[in-house]
Amino acid sequence: MTDYVIIVAGGKGLRMGSDIPKQFLPVGGRPVLMRTIERFREYSATLQIILVLPAAQQQYWQQLCQEHHFPLPRQRGDGGSSYLLADGGETRFHSVQHGLALIPDDARGVVGVHDGVRPFPSVEVIARCYETARSEKAVVPVVPVVETLRHVTEGTKPRGDYRLVQTPQTFDIQLLKAANRQPYREDFTDDASVVEAYGHPITLVDGNRENIKITTPYDLRIAEALI
Repeated sequence: MTDYVIIVAGGKGLRMGSDIPKQFLPVGGRPVLMRTIERFREYSATLQIILVLPAAQQQYWQQLCQEHHFPLPRQRGDGGSSYLLADGGETRFHSVQHGLALIPDDARGVVGVHDGVRPFPSVEVIARCYETARSEKAVVPVVPVVETLRHVTEGTKPRGDYRLVQTPQTFDIQLLKAANRQPYREDFTDDASVVEAYGHPITLVDGNRENIKITTPYDLRIAEALI
């Protein structure tokens, strides 16, 4: 049994107001994406990592790896503790499909899908997601909503009924492969929505508040403070 994580990093940095895609911006002197990969290595030295990047960004990523003495991706079939590289797709759904294609069709174990610009999932949360997915098959880490929510037309909503969704979202490998054979739909906003549409329920586990998604300059300042 082998576990995997597909790290999806296809951002363009538009909300960041930068010419450099947000996953490559430095936090504490190192690109965000490197910190994300390192966190999963902290969880497990044997976890098989698949990085999904747009083809147009891969040369720049390899340049950053050389500059920061970070491991380069390996070729499929090679051994070692590095990671595989897959081309990004038109949407997140298609990017995950490309990552799943690098996992053998007969593989058994758990696969996580994680946002490349979330460098701060705790090792404890990663472990909780993977271990729970071994029995529940589909797991999403969440944190409580602390602000009051108001619908633009329906008024205030009880915040206790809502959770903020994080990653890694973790699944039985065969379940996620089967779910991703469905035709693409616009309401596939994350991997949990794909699996739910396939008919499998989602189990929620506690995430960690620091596991922010870095998408704006404000998020970048918070990330620097966390470092």
